[in-house]
Amino acid sequence: MTAIIRSAEFTVKSKYASNRRSNLRWLSSHAVRHWYLWIILAIGAFSNAALAAAIPIFVGNAFDGILSDPPVVSVLATTAGLIIATQLLRSVLQFGRNFSAELLGQRLERDIRDELYGSLLGKSMTFHSLQPVGDTMARATNDVREINLMFNPGINLVVGSGFFLLMPVIGGYRLAPALTITPIVYIALYVLALGQYLHELQPITREVRSSFGAMNARLAESLDGIETVKGSAEEEAEINRFAAAARKFRDAYVRQGDVEARFLPLLLLGLADAFGLLHSLLLYRQGILSVGDVVAYFGLLQLLGFPTFVSLFAYSQVSSGVSAGSRILEMINRQTDLDQNAGGFAGEMKGRIEFKDVCFNYDTGEEPALTDLSFSILPGQTVAIVGQTGAGKTTLAKLINRTYDVSEGAVVVDSRDVRDWDLAALRQQISIIEQDIFLFSRTIAENIAFGKPDARAEDIEAAARAAQAHEFIMSFKDGYDTVIGERGVTLSGGQRQRLALARAFLTDPAILILDDSTSAIDSATEDHIQQAIYAAASGRTTMIITHRLSQIRWADRVIVLRNGHIAALGTHEELLRSSEPYRRIFTE
Repeated sequence: MTAIIRSAEFTVKSKYASNRRSNLRWLSSHAVRHWYLWIILAIGAFSNAALAAAIPIFVGNAFDGILSDPPVVSVLATTAGLIIATQLLRSVLQFGRNFSAELLGQRLERDIRDELYGSLLGKSMTFHSLQPVGDTMARATNDVREINLMFNPGINLVVGSGFFLLMPVIGGYRLAPALTITPIVYIALYVLALGQYLHELQPITREVRSSFGAMNARLAESLDGIETVKGSAEEEAEINRFAAAARKFRDAYVRQGDVEARFLPLLLLGLADAFGLLHSLLLYRQGILSVGDVVAYFGLLQLLGFPTFVSLFAYSQVSSGVSAGSRILEMINRQTDLDQNAGGFAGEMKGRIEFKDVCFNYDTGEEPALTDLSFSILPGQTVAIVGQTGAGKTTLAKLINRTYDVSEGAVVVDSRDVRDWDLAALRQQISIIEQDIFLFSRTIAENIAFGKPDARAEDIEAAARAAQAHEFIMSFKDGYDTVIGERGVTLSGGQRQRLALARAFLTDPAILILDDSTSAIDSATEDHIQQAIYAAASGRTTMIITHRLSQIRWADRVIVLRNGHIAALGTHEELLRSSEPYRRIFTE
């Protein structure tokens, strides 16, 4: 069965359906798919407890045999044989139980990681701009791992300990019905104490997971901005900030340890052993029990030690897993303002763009970044967008491909509101080259063909030649098979931008947007790239965000932005004559 994730910018197909109405329902919907593993786990857990309970019964019988008159010595051999046989069977069943529990945990980790990854890819840029990368990584790695550990060993031990709690009741009833009193009272008090323990522990484990995410976010931010940190000699200050985040995580972890140290069932266990032994001795004096029965019953009471001691760890693990699941589900369910509009228009784009009274602000509590923008661009036209820093040039470009949606008004492409387009079809026909180029840690050929992964080698080379990148690519030992560093750090700024141009040329978009994309290119190379851009602009709508006169001059129209408004609109020559804001851009 395939589920559709609809709380994202893109509808992402997930392999399995999951119920996201609550954290427990979500975790259960993942777990119930592997029902056959749960059956194996339950059989293994029950047989483990039952066969563990058989040992004190066998030992008790042996005591009675030895103490009988005359002593039955052969009972020792029989008892030893039974113990060996039952424990061999127990080990086989226990292997099946632990194997199924491990497989269950690994599969759930895989499924949940896949679901989270698909959700993250489907989220809008608004989400990713506001969500710290370090916290996202903490949820996608450590929190998902906590869910694995919650099921195994966490729930695996919880199920096993539940059966161990029942064995003294069943075994005690077999010896004498009155012997069920101590284990039943213990179980009742154990459940009450455990409820209080989990009630106190749950908010602390949530804080542990949250503080870990914050610490991870601080680390990721420092490493991402390491050049700025070193350039400002702020290493000591960053160390102190990270240490503060680490202390908060440590303090939460210490509080969790404090709660675990006050685990009341450990005291109850000692009292249960004492009262149970006293009760059995009283029944022995009354002639109701034999010595072997007393030995067997006390051995059965020792089985209560397993659930008592493992619950200290197992329920903490379950609590951590539930808290981790809540953090993951919260991220998956976080709604975005954009949707794919999968049933929208998906035809071939001609390239006409029209802004109709467009207003946009990143946050409803802030001043608008763009206000009352109205203009149109005909198919095949080249338009330059100019303005001072912060005027809204990049924001305007990102409204066209719906990186963001307008707050008011409409952006229209080919007489259709961009919100009426199928989002994938819209973006596949629009290419934006930004000043801050992102390249993947892959081969040069794979980076150029990112938007067209089935491109032929000759097409990739042709795009690289058009972007004036072929020559420097071939200077590398492995040519187009050269693996570049993460974010393209092994390349110069000009080389990264030429690869980005090649990537755009290969996809052959109907609308090409260049956001100051030649800022890191030297003058000699710029002349060649200008010719390539001019050739690429032929027959397609091109928007150039730039301050370079060499690019502005050959634009059909120039739009001047100032504080989010259109200050002037016309050709370069017209604006030089008539627009003071336009002239000021080149004189300031």
